[in-house]
Amino acid sequence: MMPYEILDHEADAGVRGIGATLDEAFAEAARGMFSLMADLAQVRAESEVEIETHGDTLEGLLVAWLGELLRERDVRGLLFSRFAVHIAGEDGRWRLIGRAWGERMDPGRHKLGVEVKAATYAGVRVAKKGDGYIAQCIVDL
Repeated sequence: MMPYEILDHEADAGVRGIGATLDEAFAEAARGMFSLMADLAQVRAESEVEIETHGDTLEGLLVAWLGELLRERDVRGLLFSRFAVHIAGEDGRWRLIGRAWGERMDPGRHKLGVEVKAATYAGVRVAKKGDGYIAQCIVDL
């Protein structure tokens, strides 16, 4: 089983991160999302960005995490290929501190895919599955 999957959707695409832990599943969901945008094997981990976000639910946290990564892509012009996440629950809220590594988008060097506009609450699901976890949602293309 791959650590992430691209899910069929009528107009958009779904991404599903799969991991032994919630942290890994969230990191793999991000990797899946960025795999839609570029061939990740071509994206060097030269720059590091730290992201902190919160959510009332794990599903809300996933959408916020992916949304913050897209914001960083738009503001800094970066593509990311590697991710690390730490999730903690506190007082009924969830907190995520994540790191993403990548480089500036270079259409001359990177094989680009589709543009992901946003992570959505459509099809959002974070759950324990077997010995691991999944984190999935639909992304707008």
